[in-house]
Amino acid sequence: MINPDLIPRTILFVKEKLENAEGGHDWFHIERVYKNTLLIAKNEACNTIIVQLGALLHDIADSKFHNGDETVGPRVAREFLESENVDEEIIEHVVNIIENISYKGGNFEKKFTSIELNVVQDADRLDAIGAIGIARTFNYGGFKNRTLYDPEIAPNSSMTKEEYKKNDSPTLNHFYEKLLLLKDKMNTETGKQIAQERHRYMEGFLAQFYAEWEGEK
Repeated sequence: MINPDLIPRTILFVKEKLENAEGGHDWFHIERVYKNTLLIAKNEACNTIIVQLGALLHDIADSKFHNGDETVGPRVAREFLESENVDEEIIEHVVNIIENISYKGGNFEKKFTSIELNVVQDADRLDAIGAIGIARTFNYGGFKNRTLYDPEIAPNSSMTKEEYKKNDSPTLNHFYEKLLLLKDKMNTETGKQIAQERHRYMEGFLAQFYAEWEGEK
């Protein structure tokens, strides 16, 4: 039996944990992914409790902000869910979502698959593209004090997982190393449809960026 207060209590927990988080990975990111998840889940035969918990807890302790330690997020999520007396089967599924959702350079082989992971992963990836994706990318680049763009530094779209984690190339390179690749990595039909429009928006942004960089507009 699921506690009817579980989702509201999870929301409160996540808000508190991410109170001082970097702007692209804060509560509002979680909230957008949560909304995307609910939208995609309408068209998928999935467990709604698991996708909601997966969306809310997927970035509870992003490894980027914990010295690359990928065990912190799953551990924090498990401890919270156990404190809420959630069934072990649900906890295990949510933890598996957290462990397998990230892009990690695109060369990460998922060790777990489920409809619920597909839904939450698409929801998370949608927040990485389009207008908000662009804003998040430059916000994180500023957070890491990265160069906006350097024509002398070419993007590297064939990085290993470890190279991707340590990458500090100019922010614009991230479009070619991840963002522009996500459209073709969506799992669900709803995710694919939304990604198409957001992808086109990014292409338009890049065209304008280069034109301004060269003094053409």
